[in-house]
Amino acid sequence: MKFKTFIGSVAVLLGLSMVSSCSSDFLNVQPNGALSEEVLATEDGIESLLIGTYAMLDGVSANGFGWESAASNWVFGSIRGMEANKGTDAGDQPGINPIQTFTEAPTNVYLNIKWRSCYEAISRANATLTVIARAEEEGTITADQAASYRAQARALRGHYHFEAWRMWEQVPYIDENTVQDEVTNTADISDLIIADLEAGTTLPNNMGQVGRFNGTVCKVILAKALMQMKGDYAAAKTLLTDVVNNGTKPNGQAIGLQAKYGDIFDIESRNGIEAVYTVQYSVNDGSGGWNGGWGEVLNFPYKGGGSPGGCCGFFQPTQEFVNSFRTSGGLPLLDNSYNNDPVVSDDGLAPGDPFTEDAGPLDPRLDWTVGRRGIPYLDWGDHTGSDWIRDQSYAGPYSPKKQVYKKSQEGTFTEVGNWTSGWTANGYRMIRYADVLLLLAECQIETGELDAARANINRIRERAANPDGFVMEEDGVTPAANYQISLYESAFANADEARAALRMERKLELGMEGHRFFDLNRWGIAAQEIRRILAYEAPLRPSLYAGAEFADNDVLYPIPQRQLDLSPGLVQNR
Repeated sequence: MKFKTFIGSVAVLLGLSMVSSCSSDFLNVQPNGALSEEVLATEDGIESLLIGTYAMLDGVSANGFGWESAASNWVFGSIRGMEANKGTDAGDQPGINPIQTFTEAPTNVYLNIKWRSCYEAISRANATLTVIARAEEEGTITADQAASYRAQARALRGHYHFEAWRMWEQVPYIDENTVQDEVTNTADISDLIIADLEAGTTLPNNMGQVGRFNGTVCKVILAKALMQMKGDYAAAKTLLTDVVNNGTKPNGQAIGLQAKYGDIFDIESRNGIEAVYTVQYSVNDGSGGWNGGWGEVLNFPYKGGGSPGGCCGFFQPTQEFVNSFRTSGGLPLLDNSYNNDPVVSDDGLAPGDPFTEDAGPLDPRLDWTVGRRGIPYLDWGDHTGSDWIRDQSYAGPYSPKKQVYKKSQEGTFTEVGNWTSGWTANGYRMIRYADVLLLLAECQIETGELDAARANINRIRERAANPDGFVMEEDGVTPAANYQISLYESAFANADEARAALRMERKLELGMEGHRFFDLNRWGIAAQEIRRILAYEAPLRPSLYAGAEFADNDVLYPIPQRQLDLSPGLVQNR
């Protein structure tokens, strides 16, 4: 029996119905809601299957995948990486609690849903590849069409396998020829993932549509895979250099740094110059919110004090993360001494209690990333403090900000008529240009090009230092805090200093974007860094982190018990 593939749900995409006629094969009844390979082996059928494969890029579908499997990885990348606490209160979404305290069991529902989401997506890619082969054999598509469709489907399959690999490492590789009863996870599948991603690099840069993978996107994902799985910085550097020099968006438009940092995250810039690839969201389209930001719908300030979203108080930045934005002479404190001078907060204060904001020097990216009392929160007015927080004593005084919509955008770029307006059209920035530059800088450090790496890090910092992009007070001319940021003017003394600068820059630039835990794993420092942060953060939030310890094997998530039960050939990975 072949591994179960995604065919049936494409009936919704095509809007077709199957009708049987009186004939000698009248007993061969097509199941309701299912379509045969014969019917799908056309240009329209393959397009529909491919759209279904792309549709899983957000990790969400009506098949039971939601915020638990969000591709933004706010749980598995940012909370696990201690950029954020779960937020809300102890009883809400309890499946996240053990993930943030490193005590998750294989039975954790979040892990099983994430696994199912990855392999549902892989199944869709395999179904597409099967039908492409049939259509090419039957001549219903041209050889050029087959090559393009196949490259897209293989690249998507590689991406979804890589997502699973980053979570569990010891995972099965499933292709269109896999026999379900023979699935195992004991082999190293990294070469198979890389081969699929390499297939995508043959795609042209201009695919005519912003939502498709193109050669640029596939080169970035391949470079990430080579760095994460192989430590092959030289090969990754070649790919990323080509992207910087020649890359475009999937619709052929130019890529580069957005002039103002805060504009990157504005819904109206979701496909702006910074967005190398954005997973497309839409609202008020009849889907009931399924095409909006379902995965991030919980991550808004709690419903109080005129805050946005109307729910739910999750994804609250940690104090340690906020402290990281402290600067000295305009530069970050690479020795982690920022925790000796923590950013002043209103922790423990009621909204009406007197409060004086932190007056010390800060990187301006802090206030585009974190909502904190007294600082303008987009066009919603100043963050008013604990009335925007569900349980301040549990998860702290801060709110997330990057995925939040403006008040002026409510109803236009947000879903109308649902239980929260947190479904937005603000697509997930899966790859942005700053990430590409920092990945390239990382490769340059590891191949001995320290000055080139410093130049790319400084490109990121120069954009952040643009005063036109600072968060301003209501008068529009006064910076909301004491923003001080400068460039690395002197050469790095050695590779270790360069690595420290690069790793801090990724934390400041890409914070709360789901990268951190996977970055720490790539650098081989997850255990030491998380233990350091935990030693600082746990005493501040004792009810949240009581008894938390990071074991060496916590660098991987346990394989879901449900999957071990379903597939006897699978073994636990730790």
